Amino acid sequence: MDAKKYLIKQISIFSENRPGRLAAIAHALGEEKVNILAFSIAEANGFGVVRALVDHPQKAHDKLQSLGFNIAFTDVIAVKMKDQPGGLYDIAKILGDSSINIEYSYAYSGKDGAILILRVDQVEDAIQKIQKSGATLIERSVFH
Repeated sequence: MDAKKYLIKQISIFSENRPGRLAAIAHALGEEKVNILAFSIAEANGFGVVRALVDHPQKAHDKLQSLGFNIAFTDVIAVKMKDQPGGLYDIAKILGDSSINIEYSYAYSGKDGAILILRVDQVEDAIQKIQKSGATLIERSVFH
């Protein structure tokens, strides 16, 4: 099994949680012609974390770091799920039944269906269990 082809490089941007920060991030990425494919924002103690899938992660990293943002990469996986009630349950149950913890996730739904982005504690086991279940993992090449 080639798990690496399913590892997607997510960029995490750490910033003060104040007006205009998301606009600054989006503007910088737009200037570099980096497309944001999916993102989430979390907040804790006055700081925000923007987690994003972009088509050019290294270019995004370099631009945002040059502007003073603290940046990190994280490997995540993406799973196609049924875009109907119970779709999330199916994937969460596969992982839960395998004692694989979902550290965080976010999802999007579009013309090609619903996609769940997952950060898990046992990524290779998660990939194996998801494939064994018949669910579809999305390859890294779809994103970047």
